[in-house]
Amino acid sequence: MRNLLAVAIVFIGFNSFGQIEEVRRITKQLCSPEFHGRGYYKKGDSLAADYIVKEFQKLNIEGYDREFLQHFDIKSVNSFPGVMNVKQEGVALKTGVHYVVDPSSNGGKTILNPKQTDVTILLDKDKLTDAINTVADPNNKFNAMAIHLEGLSADTLKKLAGISQALAGFFPIIEVTDAKFTWSVGSEQFPFPLIQIQDSIYNNGSLTIDIDAELLRNYHTQNVMAYLPAKKKCAKTVVFTAHYDHLGRMGDYTYFPGANDNASGTAMLLTMAKYFKENPSDYNILFIAFAGEEAGLLGSKYFVENPVLKLKKIKFLVNLDIMGSGEDGVTVVNATLFEKEFALLQKINTEKSLLKVVKKRGPAANSDHYWFTLQGVPAFFIYTMGPNKNYHDVSDIYGNLSFKEYEDITTLLIEFVKQLK
Repeated sequence: MRNLLAVAIVFIGFNSFGQIEEVRRITKQLCSPEFHGRGYYKKGDSLAADYIVKEFQKLNIEGYDREFLQHFDIKSVNSFPGVMNVKQEGVALKTGVHYVVDPSSNGGKTILNPKQTDVTILLDKDKLTDAINTVADPNNKFNAMAIHLEGLSADTLKKLAGISQALAGFFPIIEVTDAKFTWSVGSEQFPFPLIQIQDSIYNNGSLTIDIDAELLRNYHTQNVMAYLPAKKKCAKTVVFTAHYDHLGRMGDYTYFPGANDNASGTAMLLTMAKYFKENPSDYNILFIAFAGEEAGLLGSKYFVENPVLKLKKIKFLVNLDIMGSGEDGVTVVNATLFEKEFALLQKINTEKSLLKVVKKRGPAANSDHYWFTLQGVPAFFIYTMGPNKNYHDVSDIYGNLSFKEYEDITTLLIEFVKQLK
């Protein structure tokens, strides 16, 4: 009996180790430079989609109705496909560290001689008008405006929201900030460049810029879908989702790996697929890897408007986003809407002593569950909490992921599906 128990323990340990190695392998590959940040540079999103399809095929899982891809177009998306150079007094600044361009920035090749502008001017309509007229006057030395935002409170920054973007309609703008950089995806392109620069590097002088920006119209992309039928015929389907896209590149040499957000969730999605392929559920299970999340939850919106199965047949949807840590537990968005299912999660967590906490949060339009919730589909968005705070920046790399609670999270999700009534 002891020998059998020992063999079982070794097998379980080996299987868990193998699963972690798989999730690490997939996450690392999705974060690699060859996928260009899974964005809109050299079709990085489509390269990632092809990779995910191959991973489903390796598991011998078919697409929904034998179709893996659900195609759709993004009306417009801004991109930075080539040169990205900003110099100060002849010294090149480091992209993503010293500066970033606004996601909706235009490009250009010129020398910027900015007029320095502080918050007292920005919040005074007459002073701001005078500053605008000064920069716009072709007879003076200025051809740009530097807006100093360092040291400002959150309330003041909220009051100033949108001013820089509006001014970039008239001339180039430099935002000087002491805040951590976060980037996103732009759906438009301003008439002029908008550059954010760290106050620790900026010396109030001129900048030489050479920036290539391109607004892509009717950009073609795709959701990825795979399907497992229930072990017995069933009318209801459990859906696991995760967005696979990220922010792409800011020029040829700087890309955003998007390890935690959301290569980790995509890898977790494939882990769920592997488990339920080997252990069929009482429910049908649909796996969806969404495109266009970073551009405004566009892939999930398209799916909800063009569902491959009737939404009323979805028993429950679990959206996985930011799955790379868990030292401080997980947060469950929509927990206040679906209290019975949230209680089930907490019960499983307590009985099996899994995570530090399963935290309750109300509805939020912050990931791909959102459109489903609006249509009455019961859904959770689950994300991990931990010391890794890298988000939408160049430091969200594979090497910063701990996957500390990966096994416990997968156990929680598997048991949730098994006990879901």
